[in-house]
Amino acid sequence: MHQIIVASDGTGRTAEQALHAALTQFALAEVEITRRAEVRTEKLVRAVVQEAVETGALIVHTLVSDQLRACMIREGRLCNVETIDLMGPLLARLSEHLANSPSEEPGLFRTLNDAYFRRIEAMEFAFRHDDGQRVRELDKAEIVLVGVSRTFKTPLSIYLAFKGWFVANVPLILDFRPPPMLSELPPERVFGLTTNPHRLALLRQSRHEHLGGVTGDYARPEFVRREIRYALNIFSHHPGWSIIDVTNKPIEEIASEILALGRSEKRTT
Repeated sequence: MHQIIVASDGTGRTAEQALHAALTQFALAEVEITRRAEVRTEKLVRAVVQEAVETGALIVHTLVSDQLRACMIREGRLCNVETIDLMGPLLARLSEHLANSPSEEPGLFRTLNDAYFRRIEAMEFAFRHDDGQRVRELDKAEIVLVGVSRTFKTPLSIYLAFKGWFVANVPLILDFRPPPMLSELPPERVFGLTTNPHRLALLRQSRHEHLGGVTGDYARPEFVRREIRYALNIFSHHPGWSIIDVTNKPIEEIASEILALGRSEKRTT
């Protein structure tokens, strides 16, 4: 049985995947792979080399630090251990081609990868919890947006989700009680959205016309004013909620206000 140690300053998954891809060309070889992750000091490099001495292993490594790669090469030669550097030659050629130096930041790929998958998960969460869906799961949301129709709840949810936040939104409808779950949430997570009634009536009128005039009282100014008053009354019974006026504001500005208020609440709790 041949022994191979995969050493990395990150998780080692990239190096191990590359190694498995190469080993498919050696179908008859019996190989045992040991992964050593978070190798970020010369002491740990020497420990990996010593392990290779004891097991007769080959070392395959992806170390982004010049210092650690030099240490691995040096220790390997001193101990007669074969080492294969997967990262160094690639970084050197890229540095030459891009006329730039690598950051040498360990675990950067994993950090970027984690951020990407969090955005994907947040987007899926926003779609699943849009417009009052799955209210029993509101406690899983980091931000909950509450407001009447056309106060930008959905576009805000998507925008914030793209930033990596888990967002749900709940519509307020005149004479319908909001879900009790809202009152059970930590108040700093809930944001009430309000707007100028006249401006809201104009927005709704456009939608009313687009749908062929089948929305009933939806766009009538008096109905809109009543609905806004109803929402403000609900907000007044939850003094811990943050209230944001979205009138004539772009989505980016409203989102920044929400995040700023959220951070402020966290500092005071």
